[in-house]
Amino acid sequence: LRIAVTSIAEPFLSGPLLTTFAEAHPHVIVDVTVTDEEFDIVAAGFDAGVRLGEVIEQDMIAVPVGGQVREAVVASPEYLVANGMPEHPRDLVRHRCIGWRRSPENAPYRWEFEENGTSFNVAVEPQITTNDLRLMLRSALAGAGITFATEETFRPYVESGALVSLLEQYLPSFPGFFLYFPNRRNMAPKLRALVDHINAGNPGGRRGRSR
Repeated sequence: LRIAVTSIAEPFLSGPLLTTFAEAHPHVIVDVTVTDEEFDIVAAGFDAGVRLGEVIEQDMIAVPVGGQVREAVVASPEYLVANGMPEHPRDLVRHRCIGWRRSPENAPYRWEFEENGTSFNVAVEPQITTNDLRLMLRSALAGAGITFATEETFRPYVESGALVSLLEQYLPSFPGFFLYFPNRRNMAPKLRALVDHINAGNPGGRRGRSR
């Protein structure tokens, strides 16, 4: 079962979902490629992909994985003592930031916020930019600056006090990650098994939908 998964899909990549699936289906071999490139998963030989819903093609079937998500802005206590705390997202342009981009050909991701029901983004100029979420996390823990990713990525470190969550009032939740695959009449049993396993863990979710 070949799956292409974005590096930020923490609900899928954190471990428990795949572990319980492998235990329940010992004869299914799972091959996960972690990539942030956007490409035709069918042409590349994948059975399914996992992405944020907003970037999935309209003709795909999409099954929610992990429910709603929120972004988070975090920094270490040491960084904030030395540099102060931003009061508004636009203050971020005056801070050292740790940014993400899909590949060297892409501009750094613009950090997205909402205020009084209106969405806006801030084009921070990161001092450190990478496509590796782990490097972003470790750099923030080391005091290199402020960084931005899904809340779930930072939760253990915020709870332990190693990182401080910032600007929470400007970061609403939104539909998160989806397993997606082509709308085929006869779904392969291995893929059906994964879809059923995900749905069993999301009893309040929908049983998949055509986008």
